[in-house]
Amino acid sequence: MKRNFCFLGCVAVVSALSGCATFPDWLPASGASRERIEQAPETGRIEGIKVVDVNDELARKLAASKRHGLFSNTFASHADNNYVIGPGDVIEVTIWEAPPAMLFGTMSSVPVSLPSVGQNTSVGVTLPTQMVASDGTISIPFAGRVNVSGHTNEEIEASIVRHLKGKANQPQVLVTVKKNNASNVTVVGEVNNSSMLPLTPKGERLLDALAFSGGVKQTISHMAVQLSRGDVTAVMPLDSVIRDPKQNVLLKPGDVVTALYQPNTFSILGATGKNDEIPFEAQGISLAQALARSGGLSDNRADARGVFVFRFEDAKLVDSKDGKVVASANGTVPVVYEIDLRDPAAFFVTQNFPIENHDLIYVSNSPGAEFRKFLSYIALVANPAVTFTNDFSN
Repeated sequence: MKRNFCFLGCVAVVSALSGCATFPDWLPASGASRERIEQAPETGRIEGIKVVDVNDELARKLAASKRHGLFSNTFASHADNNYVIGPGDVIEVTIWEAPPAMLFGTMSSVPVSLPSVGQNTSVGVTLPTQMVASDGTISIPFAGRVNVSGHTNEEIEASIVRHLKGKANQPQVLVTVKKNNASNVTVVGEVNNSSMLPLTPKGERLLDALAFSGGVKQTISHMAVQLSRGDVTAVMPLDSVIRDPKQNVLLKPGDVVTALYQPNTFSILGATGKNDEIPFEAQGISLAQALARSGGLSDNRADARGVFVFRFEDAKLVDSKDGKVVASANGTVPVVYEIDLRDPAAFFVTQNFPIENHDLIYVSNSPGAEFRKFLSYIALVANPAVTFTNDFSN
């Protein structure tokens, strides 16, 4: 009789608790329940927190905002190459005149002969090498100071010919760069040899700069490339640049190429195959990929309705119509993105939802798992009671 009484008492307690959404706080757990996370904004546990249901529209909006700008759009160039002469370059100028030479035929310098024309031979002169002055000019006999800064070899040759028109007899000019000091690109960061890449009329590209510096030190999938030109800076994953030739843009003098090592990670906790900090590629991954890398949801513990992504999000991307969002000093706000995987459509959403560096993914325990835990405690209490009753009756 007493045994039945104890058993019925335990059943009554279980029945009462089973109708509750939550269980006692002293039960062991891996984190908060879905209900507690959803109630966090109302309880004021975290000031300014916002819980957001994720749908396809929101996932696409976030993906678009996180997408890296393309180098081909940011640094568009219509020129075949961007090699120009600048202050500090050392150049050599050779000038020929058609016979009879009026200016340069008798100059005491290195004579250079052109093929004979009829009975006459055109003889020219190679001027001493000279460095382009800080004002961007060089000195040409009988032409004075000629501006060469910002111009190609061909443009400088044409300019010198114009300056000599009417003074020299049908002059022809050849300009050669002996030392390139102005048209350089700086390559720094996670490369094997930080260096200055001298540009040539060939037209060097972004990957040429990395190759010139001995390549990157880290795995390509975890590297990004930053290109700075004037006041404009853009970043792209290195593997994206390699796969898309359009992103291997032409370089310009003064560009700075920085190889960035991006050891991105996300943390995953709760009812998943494993709780861990997991690295991912610089190109980024989706929530679906992140869950798969953690072993997926635990089918005997997880509440599929309670998949959460905790993130400090850019305030511009968060709807603050209710006025409850409080931005921090760096312009981010605490946001909890909630995904209900009971809905089959959510699996498409997870493929578009981007994971960011330092995101925390949490999968809550199902009420059924918590109920099983409580039943195990009831069993621990009920069994000694039954044993004690049997001993007393004997």
